Amino acid sequence: MAMTGRRVLFLAFVAAVGFAALPATSPAQTVVKLATLAPDGSVWHRILEDQAVDWRRVSSGRVELRLYPGGVAGDDPDMVRKMRLGQFQAAALSVEGLSDIDEAFNVFQIPLFFQSIDELFYVIEQLEPMLRARLEEKGFVLLNWGYGGWVHLYSKQPITELSDLRGQKLFMWGADDRQLRLWRAHGLQPVALAATDIMMALQTGMIEALATTPLAALSLQWYRLVPHHLDGGLAPLMGATVMTRRGFDRLPDQDREALLASATEAGERFRTEVPEAEDRALDAMRGRGLTVTSIAQSAEAEWRTNAAALASEYGEALVPTEVFAAARRALEEFRR
Repeated sequence: MAMTGRRVLFLAFVAAVGFAALPATSPAQTVVKLATLAPDGSVWHRILEDQAVDWRRVSSGRVELRLYPGGVAGDDPDMVRKMRLGQFQAAALSVEGLSDIDEAFNVFQIPLFFQSIDELFYVIEQLEPMLRARLEEKGFVLLNWGYGGWVHLYSKQPITELSDLRGQKLFMWGADDRQLRLWRAHGLQPVALAATDIMMALQTGMIEALATTPLAALSLQWYRLVPHHLDGGLAPLMGATVMTRRGFDRLPDQDREALLASATEAGERFRTEVPEAEDRALDAMRGRGLTVTSIAQSAEAEWRTNAAALASEYGEALVPTEVFAAARRALEEFRR
C-alpha cells in the first residue's frame, strides 16, 4: 500500500511538471473564409493557396485563410450576399461581383475601352484611391487586384462579321435590364445567366456564344462546346479580393500590415503569371481543335463603329459619371 501511494504521488508530480511546461494558452486563431469562382487547381487558385500559406506564416499561425474555390459558395453575387450576412469574410471577385457592391467597377468591363494590360493598370493606379473609398463606404476593404486575363468571344459558329455574332445567343453574366437593353439595341441576343450555369446552358443550346478568357475556357472545358475563338480581345477580366470591414477588424492588430503586404504580393503575381498561363491555355486548346478567327477586313468598319457606340453608351449608362470621366482622363494621359 505504501509503495502504491508513493507511485501515485510520483505520477502526480510528473503530470504537474508536464502541464506546467505547456504554454498557458495556445495562440488565438482567426479564420478568414474566402470564396472564389476560380477553379480548383487553376493558376488563380494556386496563387490564393500560396497566399493562405503565407498568411499563416506571417501571422505565426494566428490567422488562417480558408479557401472555398470553384463556385462552391455560388456565383459572385451570391458571395457578396454571403459576405454581407457574415457567412464569409472575404471573396476573390470578378467585376460582376464588385459591381454588385458598387457600380464604379463596371468601368472595367466596357467593351473595347482598354487596349492593353499596361494602360489597364495605369488607369487602376489612378482610380484606386477613389475605388477604395467607395468600397469602404459599403463596408468592404480592398486587399488586392486580381487580373484574370483578356476576354474573347467563343462561339459555336465562327464569327467574322457582326451579323455572325447577332445570329447567336450570347451569354450575359447576371446582366441587369440596362445591360440587356444596350446589347439588344445593337441587334444582339443576350441571355442573362449565372456563371455557374454556363455549361448546362451550352449543352442545352440556351446560349451559343460567350465572352470569356482562354484560361477559363480551358479550365472549365467550355471551349469543347464553343470551339471558335475570335482574335482581338473585348475587355480585361478584372477583379479584386475584398474583405468585409467587420472581418478585417477582427484580424490581430499586430498582423494586419503583414497580411496586407502578402495580399499585395499575390495581386502582383496575378498580373505577371496569368498572361503566361493564358498563352499556354490558348496553345493547348488550338492543339485540341479550337479554331481562331478574325473579323473580315470588309466588316471591320461596321464592327469598330458599333463597338465604339456600345462602349460609350455602356460607360454613360452603367458607370458613375465621375468614375467614367476619371477613367477617360487617365486613358488619355497614358496614350499621350
